[in-house]
Amino acid sequence: MARLRRYLYRPSTWLPAALDMLIRGWLALIVMMLPAPALASAALPQGFVYLRDVDPTIVQDIRYAGSHNFVGRPIKGYLAAECILTMSAAKALEAVQKKLAGQKLSLIVWDCYRPKRAVGDFLQWSRDPAHSEMKAEFYPRTDKQRLFALGYLAKRSAHSRGSTVDLGIVPAGFSPAPPDPSRPLKACTAPKGERFEDGAIDFGTGYDCLDPLGSTSNATGTALRNRQTLKSDMVAAGFRPYAREWWHFELVNEPFTRDGFDFEIAPAPSSNAMPTR
Repeated sequence: MARLRRYLYRPSTWLPAALDMLIRGWLALIVMMLPAPALASAALPQGFVYLRDVDPTIVQDIRYAGSHNFVGRPIKGYLAAECILTMSAAKALEAVQKKLAGQKLSLIVWDCYRPKRAVGDFLQWSRDPAHSEMKAEFYPRTDKQRLFALGYLAKRSAHSRGSTVDLGIVPAGFSPAPPDPSRPLKACTAPKGERFEDGAIDFGTGYDCLDPLGSTSNATGTALRNRQTLKSDMVAAGFRPYAREWWHFELVNEPFTRDGFDFEIAPAPSSNAMPTR
């Protein structure tokens, strides 16, 4: 941008002065209308941080910034695939990540701060019977119009306060890959190896599996042990679990405890992260 400005505004030696001024004016207007990368990353409210700036080793696969989620499209308020949290929550996750690193494992976050407009988007979608494109994967046995009543979604989400996170555990070095749109959807309740491969160790279901099998205690064998390990590590770091969703954790001593925020999730200044899925 700086080079463009220098080029546009360098002195002209051949144009008449009046024409030169007119052209400069139009060019200045065009420059001002161009998207500015620096402005795309709006300043966060005090107390919030980009998780990558606290711990860049934590894997991020922000589902609501893309189309691989239970709605099937990007959700309102998600302008970038970025995890934003309160500093308290981000530092707590950093502690969990350090513990997992010794076991050659890593956290993977699927959702962090969630704008209130996104919650409203979920509610509007749940009342629209015309769109159930992702039912076969994310809620194969559940009526979408009952997702709020059953507790899978909330009209006021703790995520909007900035200290709640949806996450799992993956092998160290894992990097998410976009889903293949040509492959048919597989139920999130199917065994690992048959359902969508999200890279996580076996937790018994996929992420955002809006089904009774997603409940923390509703698993057996390896899946139950992995859920218990995740729960133990998160509780030790100051989070509380949610019984209906093994992936959902809220910071006990969260700094913001009333209502929630509605600022959009913009790209981090230190990253070019944008929706890719």
